[in-house]
Amino acid sequence: MTYPEIYRSIIPFYAVMVSLIAALLIMLSSRHANLREFWTLAASIVKFSLVFLLLPGALAGRIAEYTFWEISPGIALALKADQFGIFFALIASGLWILTSIYSIGYVRGLKEHKQTRYFASFAVCLSATIGIAFAANLLTFVLFYEILTIATYPLVIHKETKIAVSAGRKYLVYTLTAGVLLIAATAWTYRIAGTLDFRAGGLFGDASFSPAAITVLFLLFLGGVGVKAAVMPLHSWLPAAMAAPTPVSALLHAVAVVKSGVFGVVRVVGFVFGPTLMRQFDLNIFLATVAGATIILASLLAFRQDNLKFRLAYSTVGHLSYIVLGAALLSPASLVGGLLHIANHATMKITLFFCAGAIYVRHHKEKISELDGIGRAMPWTMGAFTVAAIGLAGIPPVNGFISKWQLGLGSLQAGEMLPLAVLVLSGLLNAGYFAPIISRAFFKTPTVPYEHGEASYAMVIPLLVTALLSILLGLYPDLFFHFYRLAVEVSGGILGGIGR
Repeated sequence: MTYPEIYRSIIPFYAVMVSLIAALLIMLSSRHANLREFWTLAASIVKFSLVFLLLPGALAGRIAEYTFWEISPGIALALKADQFGIFFALIASGLWILTSIYSIGYVRGLKEHKQTRYFASFAVCLSATIGIAFAANLLTFVLFYEILTIATYPLVIHKETKIAVSAGRKYLVYTLTAGVLLIAATAWTYRIAGTLDFRAGGLFGDASFSPAAITVLFLLFLGGVGVKAAVMPLHSWLPAAMAAPTPVSALLHAVAVVKSGVFGVVRVVGFVFGPTLMRQFDLNIFLATVAGATIILASLLAFRQDNLKFRLAYSTVGHLSYIVLGAALLSPASLVGGLLHIANHATMKITLFFCAGAIYVRHHKEKISELDGIGRAMPWTMGAFTVAAIGLAGIPPVNGFISKWQLGLGSLQAGEMLPLAVLVLSGLLNAGYFAPIISRAFFKTPTVPYEHGEASYAMVIPLLVTALLSILLGLYPDLFFHFYRLAVEVSGGILGGIGR
């Protein structure tokens, strides 16, 4: 068994702090829009660069670690850029660059109010997300998880309408309650295991459990991370949060917030409980059942939504549970497929939200029933939308096919046919709720002709880049960021019990 080499580096800490510093600079630049936007873009590029610097070491089995506050012996706030953390941090920081560019076009196009608060909150959210990715233990994870909850609230209520404020209240009720459950689970874990450090394969070691105790502890953890992962019935905050501006929906509800939730699920399954305990007490069967039900029910609910962002939100609810299902099946390919879907879903879903925002800024249309002929007026935008939509349905060569293929293979490796049937049915349902949008856009005649033309370059270029990324990562899954290799390494670590 090969153990990773742990070395001390301050780079993970810098990667967390850079956007916190940027948030302060953004607030100090409130009267200078260009300077405020410069800090946003500069911070996003620096953050991604710092994360990318850690990638070669992680691929070579060298893990950067940094303790920034030792509370007492054995209890510390610490960061560790392991392969799973690098995987998630690359996605979040890379897509923040594109979302920052898109956001500038969006807020300028709509002349949004309180732009300083918007950009500053965004920066804090990204700081918290990287903190979650690099958390070395449960205590650090909980700290940044709760910072993300609070920092997201101003973005959810940004429009300050009654609907937005109501959505923000609902968001806080769900996520703060989840935080309390997560804190309770963390305290109980320390009492049993004597440690909070994440370990591939599980941290409980030889601790003995009664079936009732392990089930309650697992449910506490699932309640804690399952809200942001939007597993049913803990999902309803997510569609409500579509009251937020579209860039917020794009990054925070397609990448940072909800992906932090499924990242947390994988951490709990693979790095807290571990495969042995999960199987011993049939916790994986329970989790797979919840995930399968969420996938199908969310897909069915998506059909009922005429509001484009709401349909995309229910699609997100379903696709998040692909990742949960991959973790629950605990086979090599299912874990690889689930991890890849964190990245693949991110590029596809952010493309769809970018497209929805471009349509709204250009033509102020939000309902699917109003999109007849929009594809001829905005061919680049709807072309990118089509690429992402067919990818979510699992059609090659878009990257959604790769992760679904691995999940299907993982179902066979686990000897389970029902999850495979769920994946096939879900793919058909995905195609079913996206096809009418594409058909309307390209093959129906609008009742009132559109003025031809795309949204601003600042909005169109990011959505074209994410659509292109979806295709490239479908053709070459290990391109650029080595997502496939990282996923294989993380899967092997969990199933092989490699950890320190």
